[in-house]
Amino acid sequence: MLAVGGITGMINGIADVTPLTALIAGTVTSGLALAAYTWLVRHLEGRRPQELSLAQARQGLRRGSALGLGLFTVTIALVAMTGGYHIRGWGSIDGALTTLGVMSCVAVTEELAFRGALFRVLEEKTGTWGALAVSGLAFGALHLFNPDGTIWGAPAIAVGAGLMFGAVYAATRSLWLPIGLHLGWNLAEQGIYGITVSGSGSGFGGLLQASVRGPQTLTGGDLGPEAGIFAVLVCLVTTVLFLLAAKRRDRIYTRAVRRVRARQD
Repeated sequence: MLAVGGITGMINGIADVTPLTALIAGTVTSGLALAAYTWLVRHLEGRRPQELSLAQARQGLRRGSALGLGLFTVTIALVAMTGGYHIRGWGSIDGALTTLGVMSCVAVTEELAFRGALFRVLEEKTGTWGALAVSGLAFGALHLFNPDGTIWGAPAIAVGAGLMFGAVYAATRSLWLPIGLHLGWNLAEQGIYGITVSGSGSGFGGLLQASVRGPQTLTGGDLGPEAGIFAVLVCLVTTVLFLLAAKRRDRIYTRAVRRVRARQD
C-alpha cells in the first residue's frame, strides 16, 4: 500500500494541473489502489474482501460523503463564530473539481492502508480497542510529515479523525463509508471552503477563497481546522456515536473472537 501511495502521489503531481486530468488521475489511481488491495487480500489471506462489497459501495460512499460534508461544515461554522475563518472572495469550479480528483485518491489510499490493512490486522492481535488506538495514532503521526505539521496537530488529528474513521469502520465493517467520509471532509475543507487540507501545501483551490487565523488550539493553525479543538470535539462526538452503534451490533471484538471470525471469512 505504501508503494501504491507513492505511485499515486507521482501521478497526481503530474496530472493535477487541470480539472479533467485531476479527475482522470483520481479515478485511475483510486482504482489502482482498490485493485492492489483486493489482490493482496485474495493472495495473502485467501479470501474475498467483504469490506469492499460492491453491493454496499454506492450507499456507503453517498452517506459517508454527506456525513463528511456536514461534519466539516459544523466545524468551520464553530471556527467562524470565534472569528477564525475569513472569506476573501469567490474561488472557481475548476479548483473544486481538481480538488475532488486529487482528494478521491487520498481518501481511498489512506482508508485502505489505515483501516483496511492496519486496523484489521491489529484487531486480530489486540482486539477492537487496541486496533482503534494504534491505527488512530499512526494516522495522526502520518500528518507530522505534512508541510506545517506540528506536535500539537498530529495528536489532534489522531484523537479526532483517526479514531473517528476507525469507529466508522468498526460499526459498519465496510470501507466504503469511511472512504466517503474522508472524501467528503477533505472536499468540504478545500473544494468548498477554500482551506488547504492538513497543511498539504496544495493550491488546487475551491469554490471560496478563504483563510484561517487565530489561536492554533482553536483554528488548527497552518495545519488546518482538523488540528483544532472544534474539529476534535466534532469528531469525538461522531466517534462515540459510531462506537455505540458498533456495540449494539456486537462488532466490538476481543482478540480471540476476531481471530475466529477471520478464519470464518
